Amino acid sequence: MTEATPRLATFPLTRERAFDPPDELARRRAEAPVQRMTYADGHEGWLVTGYAEARAILADNRFSTRPELLHSPIPQRGEFRNEPLTPGFFLRMDPPAHTRYRRLLTGQFTVRRMKLLEPRIREITESHLDAMEREGAPADLVKSFALPIPSLVICELLGVPYEDREKFQRDSAVLLNLDSTLQDVRAAVDDLVTYLRELVAVKAKEPADDLLSGLVAGGELTTEELGGVGLLLLIAGHETTANMLGLGTFALLSNPDQLAIVRDDPDAVDNAVEELLRYLSIVHIGPIRTALEDAEIGGVLIRAGESVTLSLAAANRDPARFDDGDVLDVTRPAHGHLSFGHGIHQCLGQQLARIEMRIAYPALLRRFPNLRLAVPAHEVPLRANMAVYGVHRLPVLW
Repeated sequence: MTEATPRLATFPLTRERAFDPPDELARRRAEAPVQRMTYADGHEGWLVTGYAEARAILADNRFSTRPELLHSPIPQRGEFRNEPLTPGFFLRMDPPAHTRYRRLLTGQFTVRRMKLLEPRIREITESHLDAMEREGAPADLVKSFALPIPSLVICELLGVPYEDREKFQRDSAVLLNLDSTLQDVRAAVDDLVTYLRELVAVKAKEPADDLLSGLVAGGELTTEELGGVGLLLLIAGHETTANMLGLGTFALLSNPDQLAIVRDDPDAVDNAVEELLRYLSIVHIGPIRTALEDAEIGGVLIRAGESVTLSLAAANRDPARFDDGDVLDVTRPAHGHLSFGHGIHQCLGQQLARIEMRIAYPALLRRFPNLRLAVPAHEVPLRANMAVYGVHRLPVLW
């Protein structure tokens, strides 16, 4: 890094364009893929923007995800680091605790088991398209399509009553809102965990053919742990895919030539989904890790105790890994992107998310071949204030 370039003071959030990460991240990546960054609380840590370096850290058990060790790269309301960890919320655990939960759940999310859900996902998708067609244009694609499809799928998989969706969607929004106060976050966590623990108690008496019932029957997890596991799966299972469907459709509508390929070529859909995942990188802040011991990454020595923030959006556009990475090209061989993470914390439900997108995108575009924005593109409200990027609403006509 040259002397003319000042050290970053917290993680860049300001986007110049809807689908691109902040330009500052690309500038920093071109200078050095690992460089110093001052965190919101004054901690002197690191920013990683290079693909190879981010992938190496995600695969390295010398870097911890435990919340009490992490520093926030952005200003937040209240102090979150010292919040007690919800039992069962294994995303914020290191081995061996993480290994125990992951082992119990991996068999529930195999490619084979997810493929068995395809007929039901197609049925859910078509029913929502039918409803959109009946209600007529204009429509908010997020409300009518992008949010309800993954919400209903994860509810059925877990065994959560879909009629309770307003509760978990409301609480999820609070948890993902970067402006939420510590008090609001605590209340949302308590509300969801209490709800899920009560549901687990019901399933202990009246088991059904769903994931939570199976975990209850397995007897290896306490009610408290089941509440935390359910919290993680419920939030991650609908928020990420919902925002990919909304933002991905917006991106395709903004690139008609790419939209036409997804709509007209069934053989291109699988690759198109991977490219949209790479190009949009909706987990746009972090992940964050802290070095448990000194570790050299990309020729840089990261000291024990220093936090490292990875920019998946910058890594997924690293020209050292993806040619013309700032261009959406659904014919690109985009496999290997980091949008689902890498290593032991790689997204457990990634195959389910892929199946939902492979079904939903072409079904939507073929049902409404004249789909278009109902407002100018710059009026589409973006989720820049949320931990998962996307669109708050997507008004469309057809």
